[in-house]
Amino acid sequence: MQSPPEKVFEYFASYQTPNGEVFMTPSDLLRAIVPVFPPSEAPRIRGGYLKGEWISGELHCVPAEFFMLFDTNNDGLISFPEYIFLVTLLSIPESSFSVAFKMFDLDGSGEIDREEFKKVMALMRTHSRQGARHRDGQRTGLKVSSSVEDGGLLEFFFGKDGKACLEHGKFVQFLRDLHDEILRLEFAHYDFKSQGNISAKDFVLSMVASADMRHINQFLARVDELNNEPHLRDIRITFEEFKNFAELRKRLLPLSLAIFSHGKVNGLLTKQDFQRAAYQVCGISLSDNVIDMIFYIFDINRDGSLSSDEFLRVLQRRENDISQPREAGLMRLLSCWMDCTKNCSSFKILL
Repeated sequence: MQSPPEKVFEYFASYQTPNGEVFMTPSDLLRAIVPVFPPSEAPRIRGGYLKGEWISGELHCVPAEFFMLFDTNNDGLISFPEYIFLVTLLSIPESSFSVAFKMFDLDGSGEIDREEFKKVMALMRTHSRQGARHRDGQRTGLKVSSSVEDGGLLEFFFGKDGKACLEHGKFVQFLRDLHDEILRLEFAHYDFKSQGNISAKDFVLSMVASADMRHINQFLARVDELNNEPHLRDIRITFEEFKNFAELRKRLLPLSLAIFSHGKVNGLLTKQDFQRAAYQVCGISLSDNVIDMIFYIFDINRDGSLSSDEFLRVLQRRENDISQPREAGLMRLLSCWMDCTKNCSSFKILL
């Protein structure tokens, strides 16, 4: 997680030109951004293209026209500058971009020009781990033909002559569409047979993909044991259910407050309690199937109560995998709550 972006890009990029410059395909891009396991209904994914690495299969990723907006020269490939541009966009909390946007919108028109936008993006990169650590490829000797400052989408936003202006509302909607597209690609990865739904096993794999490596084997053992649960193993999860769970990850602070408060007052957190908290506090309706899968993985002691601390920790790590912002306040608050649970019998710790 501490590798410079050049290393991350070089690891996942699968295409190399005769002059040695490397590029990503849309499949490479997904794997670099979203932690995924091999879909249960397909062969295993390759682990990367490091020298000497065994390649065991290919990642399934449907063509995505949206991501080709980052392909500024229309060659079907993503360059390093375009990749940095993308991860910077993904790291921007909507509220933070609004503040920065208004700071550079000097005349209060609700629009900024191309040069102002580049300044905003440079500011936002200082709040993104990968964006802040990049060196235009110089850190690792990665061959890069253009600067990050000129990467991706500038023509899309400002026209070929660069003289158009970008409206705040248009860009915020673009950010929302970007996150939706990432989610659709992840779902399509697990929906290997294009059925419009994914297996229970793939859904829980997507949930635990960001778990701490110290605990991941225990989670994966639980995933394997799902085959022994006839009432759960045949469940299919739709994209709507998948998306609703993803929306819950974006509301960790109110969800954490609700779960923590309930635990302190009432002790055990049942399926009904959790479902009610998600709906009443976060405004998200989770289906019974999704709730069953959450409790199957995170009811560590099998007593009908959610092991809230580990569940919240895994979700927080997933959001950090995508955005990686330098906003430590939420993490400090969550860490404090996690520490509190060690001395509270109503929470179950994963040992």
